[in-house]
Amino acid sequence: MEELFDGVKEFSNQEFEQNKLLFQKLSKKQSPHTLFISCSDSRVVPNLITKSVPGDLFIIRNIANIVPPYRKSSEYLSTTSAIEYAVIVLKVKNIVVCGHSNCGGCSALYAENELLNTIPHTKKWLELAKPAKEKVEKLKAQFNYDSTDWLLEQENIVLQISHLLSYPFIKEQYKNKSLNIYGWYYDIENGIVYNYNKSKKIFERIE
Repeated sequence: MEELFDGVKEFSNQEFEQNKLLFQKLSKKQSPHTLFISCSDSRVVPNLITKSVPGDLFIIRNIANIVPPYRKSSEYLSTTSAIEYAVIVLKVKNIVVCGHSNCGGCSALYAENELLNTIPHTKKWLELAKPAKEKVEKLKAQFNYDSTDWLLEQENIVLQISHLLSYPFIKEQYKNKSLNIYGWYYDIENGIVYNYNKSKKIFERIE
């Protein structure tokens, strides 16, 4: 924990001082241009991989970068309410769903019930990614893939984009081309990010 305290001191004495005008501006309001939905995985750092600064991204993080389909509910909806706020109140112009390699949430879709039963809320949450797994299983049988980890991680991104379009206010803006939606796949080991090409239905390296 000591390294976190040291980090706070370093931030206050160095980064903050070097960017004091930016933080003074941000202290009045935020105007992020992009809603960035990523996995909670500690290895995924949105501002680092996009080289963005405070105020650029409105970030939602959860297990396996999942977007629950739209529904009206009296429950406490964390991800849904954050999406609603970003699009309607902050009026972001872009939404990025960013998955990544070696995703524990995706691999947990294949975990034994003995393990999943010890984490019941996670097990329930991952039901939202099951259609991606089902699609991958069909592709695996059809094309004889040896490994499908990367395929599941990418299909999950595509699935969550489809969930986004179940939100009426997103579907309308996307249709009117006033809101852009992107699917990104981050290869941690190689430091490469791939963008989903909707017309070709493939992920292409951003370069």
